[in-house]
Amino acid sequence: MSQDNVSPLDLARSLPGILRRLPAITRGLYYYSLDNENRELTLGTLVETNARNVSHRPAVLFEDRVITWSELNGWANRIARYLQEQGLSKGDAIAVFLENRPELLAVVAGAAKLGVACAMLNTSQKGKVLEHSIGLNEPKMVVVGEELLDTFEGIRANLHTRHPRPFQFLADINTLNAFGEAPEGYTNMAEQVSTFNSDNLVLTNPPRMGDTAIYLFTSGTTGLPKAAPGSHRKFVKAYGGFGLMSLAMEPEDVLYCTLPLYHGTALLVCWGSVLAGGSAIALRRKFSASAFWDDVRRYRATTFGYVGELCRYLLNQPPGPQDRNHSLTKMIGNGLRPSIWKEFKDRFGIKTVAELYASSEGNIGFSNFFNMDNTVGFSTAPYKLVKFHEGTRDPIRDKKGFMKEVAKGEPGLLIGEITKKWSFEGYTQKDATEKSILRNAFKKGDAWFNTGDVLREIGFGHLQFVDRMGDTFRWKGENVSTTEVENIIDGSGLVEEAIVYGVEIPGTNGKAGMVTLVPQSNGQSFDVNGLFRYLRDNLPAYAVPVFLRVTNAIEKTGTFKYRKVDIQKLGYSLRDGESVYAWLPGTDGYTLLTPELVSEIESGSVRF
Repeated sequence: MSQDNVSPLDLARSLPGILRRLPAITRGLYYYSLDNENRELTLGTLVETNARNVSHRPAVLFEDRVITWSELNGWANRIARYLQEQGLSKGDAIAVFLENRPELLAVVAGAAKLGVACAMLNTSQKGKVLEHSIGLNEPKMVVVGEELLDTFEGIRANLHTRHPRPFQFLADINTLNAFGEAPEGYTNMAEQVSTFNSDNLVLTNPPRMGDTAIYLFTSGTTGLPKAAPGSHRKFVKAYGGFGLMSLAMEPEDVLYCTLPLYHGTALLVCWGSVLAGGSAIALRRKFSASAFWDDVRRYRATTFGYVGELCRYLLNQPPGPQDRNHSLTKMIGNGLRPSIWKEFKDRFGIKTVAELYASSEGNIGFSNFFNMDNTVGFSTAPYKLVKFHEGTRDPIRDKKGFMKEVAKGEPGLLIGEITKKWSFEGYTQKDATEKSILRNAFKKGDAWFNTGDVLREIGFGHLQFVDRMGDTFRWKGENVSTTEVENIIDGSGLVEEAIVYGVEIPGTNGKAGMVTLVPQSNGQSFDVNGLFRYLRDNLPAYAVPVFLRVTNAIEKTGTFKYRKVDIQKLGYSLRDGESVYAWLPGTDGYTLLTPELVSEIESGSVRF
């Protein structure tokens, strides 16, 4: 298949694979189509089903640990009973601040059984951003891993809680066998949990499919992170759509996941797929290109979860005779660029690429169900691709106020119709939810979710991702809010005004952060690395601008809006009267760019 279109021949070639997966597809379609919000089908019951059907099969693999479905279910039950004893009930929330390890999945499953939603905190966040995220959900408790204790201690005193034992500690060990010692001010959660019964709970008011199971945090476009609720329905849809229809997962399958579990791709897509097969998820705390294939062989993984950047890092490793010495045959994720798609499959012998498009908060998703190259697949949800104002998330409306669809093959802003079946769960902040809804788009009274992403149709209902628009960009597999970074910079006291945007670097995925700023005119020289230290203290590493342009003034329009598109096109190129700096790999500060350094970056000699 070419990069730009899907042909009837492409569809014909996919039929043998479809026929082989037909039993799984049939089952998957049943789960994917369920929309009864009152049904007692939840994350907790999915875990219980596997504990009943494949009780002694591995559910979680981590380092030298093997946890079966029966053990995971019993562990989750004890956690649920502990939370219940602490006064939590259906509708409450807790925050989870743990790196990838079995304890995280056990806490999420245990809370889900009780109807308590887990706010999945981004482990890269710190300072004001982390404090803000926790405050969005007003959680009764925060479960803190020892590995993140120092970061959490930096904000603990600023948190306002209404529970007598709000801070729950989990030591960075195998807490099924040992408890560790909790620091002052924390409850040793593992020790407390160990005293409870491991049988399945019987509740008078159990959680149901439409209830909130998790909160995922998204940078969005309005500044600090927003919390997007995810219902149990989303796990059920991932179970059917990805685990069965796309991957046909079986108990013998092992999905290797290095993506952070606070991300929807890892928690919903990867774990949801594993739940569907009664399979095992093999966890690693953080991705390592050098350790990837050794881990795959160690766990005998058949599947892995990816983002496009991860695949590029693997391709950048020197080719060798072990490239195909592994058991991987399929992969699921998003962001695999057409420029490396075929090369990656051919080099590593991957047969199935279940590329998808979705967002944590959105009401629309696409899946590469037919296993074709260079496409996010198709969707059964109602959607349109519409014309938009360049450099914004804003659709173009005609004289009557209605939107215009783009021609076939032309890039367009993706919008998903909000209906009873394709509801938009939105955010915890009502104003943020409303800003994402486009009303009266094609007729009076209709409503559509604005994805903020540009895609194009390449034939037979299949779409191809083009770009992320407006006030966010994607770097290192993370969405970065320009407004959030600008707000942090404003708080430094070193800058009069700043505008943040993403710029492309040859040979990388996504866009690197860049800020153009005007320093404070206080008669002192601008302390560029003072600003760098401040940014490192208050932002995740992926959100710290890679490039920084210092100027005397930032050009604006007649209505005092920044000419963001023009600044973005300039990128990190040099021009008279301005200084441009870069945070180069392996350094701990900004380096002044020279023409020679710019040439090295452009040629790919500097690897970001």
